[in-house]
Amino acid sequence: MLAAAGLALSACSSGGGGGHDASGPSKAPAGKHSPSPSPKPTGAPVHVSLLEGDGNTYGVGMPIIVYFDKAITDAAAFEKAATVTVNGQPAGGAWYFQHSGRSDQALEGHYRPEKYWPGHAKIELKLPVKGLSAGPGLVFDDSLTLSMATGAANVSTVDCSAEKMVVTSDGKTVRTLPTSCGAAKTPTYYGTKVVMQKGETDPKTGKMRPDGTVNMVSDNPSDPYNLMVPWSVRITNSGEYVHSASWNGGNIGRRSTSNGCTNLNVDDAKWFYGFAQVGDVVTYKNTGGNEMREWDGYGDWNVPWSTWQQGGSVKSKH
Repeated sequence: MLAAAGLALSACSSGGGGGHDASGPSKAPAGKHSPSPSPKPTGAPVHVSLLEGDGNTYGVGMPIIVYFDKAITDAAAFEKAATVTVNGQPAGGAWYFQHSGRSDQALEGHYRPEKYWPGHAKIELKLPVKGLSAGPGLVFDDSLTLSMATGAANVSTVDCSAEKMVVTSDGKTVRTLPTSCGAAKTPTYYGTKVVMQKGETDPKTGKMRPDGTVNMVSDNPSDPYNLMVPWSVRITNSGEYVHSASWNGGNIGRRSTSNGCTNLNVDDAKWFYGFAQVGDVVTYKNTGGNEMREWDGYGDWNVPWSTWQQGGSVKSKH
C-alpha cells in the first residue's frame, strides 16, 4: 500500500522594510475608513492528508489524491489556494471530489490534467489551506506540500477480442503479451485503469509476500477458490489484477476464460510485474463488460474532461 505523506508549510510573515517619514505617520483622508478585516472562519477541524509519498516516482496515470477526514461542503477556498506545477509550469488540471474508499476518511479530492502527465517530469503541489473554510462550520486544520516525479510513460493496451496486451514505454512498443480476459459471465471492465499496487502485504508478518503473491479468494459460492497467485499487479479496487495463471495456459492467447482478471503466462507475468510502476496506465477494449467506474480504484481517466471540471460531489462556489 502506498504511504500517505505530506510536508507542513511554515507560516511566514513579511516585515516592513521602509523608513518612516520625518513628519510622522500619515493620516487617512477625511471621510475615508479602512475596511474591517474579514472574520476568520471557525468550525470543526478538517484534516487533510495525501496518498502519494513525498519524493516518490509514479506512472503517468497517477492522480494526486487528497483525503479529508470530514466531508467538506465547499471547495472554493481549497481550489483557490491549491497550486500544481509540472516542471515548474502550471499543470492546468482540475479537482474532482468523491466519497472515499478508505473507512477512516470521509471524502477524497483527485487532481489530474486533461491528458496523462508527461513522463520523466517533476510535479509539485502546494496546498496552504490551514485556517480556510471548508464549508459552513468547517475549517481546514493543516497545510501540505508534495513533490513527486513521473517515471517512463508506460501505457499498455489490452484487446480482449484479440487476446493480447501491447506494452509501450515512452511511445515505443516493448512487448506484446498473450492474454486471457474475463469470461462472458465474469467479464473484465473496459476503459482506462491505473496500476494501484504490486503484490500485497502478508497480514501475519506485516511484510510483502514473496514473488508478488496475492491471496485471491472467491466471494461466489458457485465458483469457490482460495489461491496464492504470484506476480500479481492490482488495477481495480473490486479485484482485477494482471497476474500469472499457470493453470490457464491452454486458453491464454486464445480465449477469455478468467474471473475478470487478465491472465498471463508465468514468464510474461513475472516480466510485467518487474516492469510496472504504480500509476502506470492499462487500457481495455472489447471486453464484453461494463466500463470501470471512477471510484473503483484510480478510474479517473474514465470521467470525461468536461464532467471532471465540474468537480464531482463538491461544487465550487466561485
